[in-house]
Amino acid sequence: MIPAPAILTDVTRCIGCEECVAACKRVSGLPTADAPPRPGATPDGLSATRWTTVIRRPGNHFVRKHCRHCLEPACVSVCPVGALQRTPEGPVVYDRSLCMGCRYCMLACPYGIPHYEWDAVAPSVRKCILCYPHLAAGRLAAPACVSACPTQATLFGTRDQMLAEARRRLQADPGRYLPRIWGEREVGGTAVLYLSDVSLDFLAWSDGRTLGNDPLPERTWAALRLVPFEFFGVGALMGGLAWIVRRRQLLTGRTGEGGHPGPPGEDRHAD
Repeated sequence: MIPAPAILTDVTRCIGCEECVAACKRVSGLPTADAPPRPGATPDGLSATRWTTVIRRPGNHFVRKHCRHCLEPACVSVCPVGALQRTPEGPVVYDRSLCMGCRYCMLACPYGIPHYEWDAVAPSVRKCILCYPHLAAGRLAAPACVSACPTQATLFGTRDQMLAEARRRLQADPGRYLPRIWGEREVGGTAVLYLSDVSLDFLAWSDGRTLGNDPLPERTWAALRLVPFEFFGVGALMGGLAWIVRRRQLLTGRTGEGGHPGPPGEDRHAD
């Protein structure tokens, strides 16, 4: 079992090489080429096949974006079938066989992280899972994106260690950074932390809303609870949901992860 993990990204050290993107794709079994952006897609580059991306900002700043692994994740709170879960160690992971494609998580996430497999035979939502299966099994000492960074712009350790390192850097070189650790308190705190010399507020809500420090699940679930008597309270509809989940499990069992026959017992969630 791994201790509560966290990533610290120092924007001032990122050179935009995208070695982190390539490493994520390799270890997660994602296609090297990115799918063409769909109409209305956000310009950050994230997709169901690109779980981390590097955004170029004015002034030659490069900001890496991927799942923040919130301490109290809104996406988990709104998932009606439990496909998204926060593990005891911290990373927020998902079970594709349970996902019914409702996309509530996409609406709830303040950082716009989950993306839908629009072109898949049995589509679901995909996102960074912090290399959790590999870390838990001891196959990796750190997430692939962290190990691949040539400038050590990202560090990996426990959240307490990363917060301590961030505070040390702020104190040692206050002129280099804005006096803030992004992710320390927003929406209850996240496991992906940032130091930067430019504001990173653009990583959150795309409609201009600002993040508070209160966790979102209470608000997101309160909104979802306006629907339950129609959505969950009808037995026939509940039966329909169960049928969807069973059919998805059957489809993924037949085709495997990438649309090809998969061997019996293959772990299709290790990415």
